Amino acid sequence: MKTRLLLATAATFAALALPLAGHAEADTATYRDFGEKAGLVRIMDDFMLNLLADPRTRPFFENADQTRIKAQLVDQICAALDGPCKYEGAPMAPVHAGLGIKREHFNALVEDLQLAMDKQGVPFRAQNKLLARLAPLHREIVTR
Repeated sequence: MKTRLLLATAATFAALALPLAGHAEADTATYRDFGEKAGLVRIMDDFMLNLLADPRTRPFFENADQTRIKAQLVDQICAALDGPCKYEGAPMAPVHAGLGIKREHFNALVEDLQLAMDKQGVPFRAQNKLLARLAPLHREIVTR
């Protein structure tokens, strides 16, 4: 598991240069691998539980509107997977500015997401596609 986690995290950060909306054609197969919108809801439910149970990430989520965050994450990930959703939440940089999020917090969040995806049976290949598409957000979330 640790090697798999390291490989997936490395793949995520290796893809930092990829723009979120830069994939050329729709990949609905990956969206289906996630169980479509219903599957994303289940993953985000597990993800939020993981974030709250993880002492590295809990301080950023315990006093937040978790229902709203989960709904926005579903839409954001659905859109990143070429699903029928549109993310209409705020841009990442202003939302995360001043929160003091460090690389280790971001890495913990990725680990917690991977655990949720594993629990819901998302294939490793599909997980890596999502992580590669979301990786550029690192620059907007981590405090410099």
